Amino acid sequence: MNAFIKPLGLALALSLGAGWAAAQTLTVGAYAANPPWEVKTPEGTFEGFEIDLVNEIGKRIGAEVVFEDMGFQALFAATSSKRIDAAISSITITDERLQSQSFTQAYYDADLALATNKDSGIGGLADMEGKVVAVLSSSTGDIWAKANQATYGFAEVKGYNNQQDMILDTQLGRADGAVSDITGLEFSFRNMPQMTVVDRIPSGDKYAIMMTKDHPMLGEVSDAISAIKEDGTMTAFYAKWFGEASEPGPATTTVLGLPPYN
Repeated sequence: MNAFIKPLGLALALSLGAGWAAAQTLTVGAYAANPPWEVKTPEGTFEGFEIDLVNEIGKRIGAEVVFEDMGFQALFAATSSKRIDAAISSITITDERLQSQSFTQAYYDADLALATNKDSGIGGLADMEGKVVAVLSSSTGDIWAKANQATYGFAEVKGYNNQQDMILDTQLGRADGAVSDITGLEFSFRNMPQMTVVDRIPSGDKYAIMMTKDHPMLGEVSDAISAIKEDGTMTAFYAKWFGEASEPGPATTTVLGLPPYN
């Protein structure tokens, strides 16, 4: 009987070990043209605030992190179909998204902004009546612009598949203004002095890691974010990517529960 039990126990242990190893690989989709959150270097590696965050989470939970380069809209289908475990790319928690996705606790308080070419003559949202607004398709900027189109009299809300084309068309006058995450816009404009943010749009948005609905690692990943906040690592990432003078909001420094938030 002992001869039978030992091989059976070994097989069971190997089986459990294989399952654990599979569970501890975290496949993360990233829209890698979204500085300072994530960008792909010429060498093919990923870098950015959220890249640092996810790599740190991987270290703390003992998971191997594998990044996949995807378009922004593709991230939602990939998590819904469970092709990937999680997605990053300054993704806002919304009630609609929570119906089909799960989110970790938030780690960034975000506002939107209206940006234009400095020569456009546009000084803010009040000047956008009859004008074309550029947005990243499926983003919260897209959602906001469509919801407020009648209020501000936008002639058109024009969707783009990537941030670069959205900004380029605004720079060239093919769109009159762009509505997007203020942090991403200001970061991009460091090397584009002719572009400027002319209006901040308070949104109450918070960014988090989006995961497949009820993912078994959701709590573990969110707990790691808590620890990263508590020991100051999150603040260090913030200073690295946004500058020492940029003051982090409450979501970056305060441990939060899982959403939804009221």
